[in-house]
Amino acid sequence: MKSLFQPIVRILLLLSVVIGFGQGKEKEWMMGPFHRVQNAKPIIQKDTASFFEDPITGQKVLWESMATFNPAAIVKDNTIYVLYRAEEKLGEKEIGGHRSRIGMATSKDGINYSKRPAPVFYPGEDAQKHNEWPGGTEDPRIVKTEDGLYVLTYTQWNRKIPRLAVATSTDLVNWKKHGPVFQKYREGIYMDQETKSGAIVTQLKNEELVAAKINGKYWMYYGVPHVWLASSDNLVDWEPLETYEGTLASVLSPRPGYFDSWLVEAGPPPLLTDKGIVVMYNAGNSQNIGVADLGNRVYTGGQALFDAQEPWKLLDRCTVPFIKPELPFEKSGQYKDGTTFLEGLVLFQGAWHLYYGTADSMVGVVKAKQ
Repeated sequence: MKSLFQPIVRILLLLSVVIGFGQGKEKEWMMGPFHRVQNAKPIIQKDTASFFEDPITGQKVLWESMATFNPAAIVKDNTIYVLYRAEEKLGEKEIGGHRSRIGMATSKDGINYSKRPAPVFYPGEDAQKHNEWPGGTEDPRIVKTEDGLYVLTYTQWNRKIPRLAVATSTDLVNWKKHGPVFQKYREGIYMDQETKSGAIVTQLKNEELVAAKINGKYWMYYGVPHVWLASSDNLVDWEPLETYEGTLASVLSPRPGYFDSWLVEAGPPPLLTDKGIVVMYNAGNSQNIGVADLGNRVYTGGQALFDAQEPWKLLDRCTVPFIKPELPFEKSGQYKDGTTFLEGLVLFQGAWHLYYGTADSMVGVVKAKQ
């Protein structure tokens, strides 16, 4: 009876992760479990009335009239700062055809959020205009250094090639753009290759997440449809991890038969723990070779564990998503198939707050005990 009973127990445990709100803690090293609040609603939504004078055209534009989604988050002065992608509606263009800027919302309780009336980061008449115009600045992630410098990674979208870029600030409002992260590496060999989604490894110090050094370097997981890895001495200039032959070495890839069968994409800044580096990632399902009842091209969230000394070494990985689109606002909007697209993670008042974009349209949050 014992040999029959144990597999049944494992199946029941697996089902307990899948049902409910699609959230659970499948493995001991994972973060969470994360939970939605009762009667959960989006915390940030579009505004068809907020104006901003665009520095390039000189015109007043409805800068968040299409959607507000894909948020980064950081804690400063006992306040959560959420930096979110805001799209200006340009006619009836499809996804990728509107114009993005980065807005900011703040919260002192993790429940109520107030938006600034204008974006804090956007294309301008500067050295990055040719990389950022006309598509805009998209999909931020943010970390803080131990000396108080804020480092923003984001996608530059000129409607030709998306490029992963970096900017820095001391106050979250005034930013210095440094350009594409790989522009100085091997004479810019990767400048004409799609790069995006840069998640810099952090660690918890004095109840605060700060950029972590491993073997004297900072590390960043990035990219889609595979996740790659890069290192840096200064958080501005990055070197991608390559094979002996000089090609990019993927450290996390899609898996046929699982929820992440279509693509994987770096999520919020990973966390260095005593078990290893916990990397939350966004996962796309290819219904014909993945999970049939999940839906096609649905974005869910997964977690992977990497070695603390060898960040390229995958140790373990979840087999089911720990979060997936389930509520109406997570399955309605620009992206009809549904997304819980993870980009922001903070520790605030003793709880983890995980911020995500919903259907390329709104911002949601789930929480977990520390």
